[in-house]
Amino acid sequence: MAKLVFDVVTAPTRATLADGRDIMFFALPGRRPAPVPDRRPLPRRDPDQSQLRYDRATGQWVIVAALRQDRTYKPPADQCPLCPGPTGLTSEVPAPDYDVVVFENRFPSLSGGGRLPPVSAGADFVSGPGAGRCEVICFSSDHCGSFADLKPAHARLVVEAWRHRTADLMAAPGVEQVFCFENRGEEIGVTLTHPHGQIYGYPYLTPRTAAMLSQARDHRNRHGGNLFAELLAREVDHGGRVIARTGLFTAFVPFAARWPVEVHIYPNRFVHNLVELDDDELDGFAQIYLDVLRRFDRMYSTPLPYISALHQFAATGAQADGYFHVELMSIRRGATKLKYLAASESAMDAFISDVTPESVARRLRDLGGQPG
Repeated sequence: MAKLVFDVVTAPTRATLADGRDIMFFALPGRRPAPVPDRRPLPRRDPDQSQLRYDRATGQWVIVAALRQDRTYKPPADQCPLCPGPTGLTSEVPAPDYDVVVFENRFPSLSGGGRLPPVSAGADFVSGPGAGRCEVICFSSDHCGSFADLKPAHARLVVEAWRHRTADLMAAPGVEQVFCFENRGEEIGVTLTHPHGQIYGYPYLTPRTAAMLSQARDHRNRHGGNLFAELLAREVDHGGRVIARTGLFTAFVPFAARWPVEVHIYPNRFVHNLVELDDDELDGFAQIYLDVLRRFDRMYSTPLPYISALHQFAATGAQADGYFHVELMSIRRGATKLKYLAASESAMDAFISDVTPESVARRLRDLGGQPG
């Protein structure tokens, strides 16, 4: 495995957008960001732009963010707000160029400080400000590219940006969970085609995370050991669903995959989050992540729409059994067919798979990896 040159990573170059939002430029070695003043006439932000409402029927929080109705929707390429804006008048990224950039979302689901409101037995309707943080991360200035197109060193820079933001947000008051993710493809619901992802700092544990941690606690109480480590070990022992494995990471289709295409990537060493990975593991993660995405794009004649979800956990307390991993999933179940989350999935959260995990793993394994 080639060693990437990231033993010393410089801090991002910080600037402020016209409405007071933070923006951070992450640069490849030897490159120096050159942001220009943001001269757009943007109104100052209202810190209380969304609301949290408690659903007593499920015990879950719902985010109400009506301002997102106004977000940019499928602009033409020459009006993309994520492309570089050298004049400071046209873009969310006021700069002649960039490698990787992170900025606060202009239309956030969560924003501002604060904590969850208390839930008491006597209150019928519990709500509070939508506290938290939502950021956008642009993987490249190339409007027509994708994560899979990045060179290994550039992909490693994205990982470093994820890691930096994870560390910052995990330390922020009121943030309980940091979630880095990417939605790729209009079939998934993407409204900006420029290669980008998002980073959420939630003020609560999301339902899926809470469910996984509950399973992990129950497993430890009944059997001892870490649930996720044992699942990884059993997938490796079985072998039939493993699509790629290195000395540091393993990628496999899980036994009970819910999506037509679903791949999980685990470090072979137990860690809670990106911050705990060492330099060699960060290199290895960037490389196996690229490998899997490139296999995805060779499945069909058109690029595979997908969701990438980085599951990260705090190292103490109720999250201590959480094992960092990535879940990649696609709704494409054939060259011309999509999997729709209809009544069983959407109303009952009861997934029905149209393909066997073993057949998907075999196909992805046969596609093979290609060097960047």
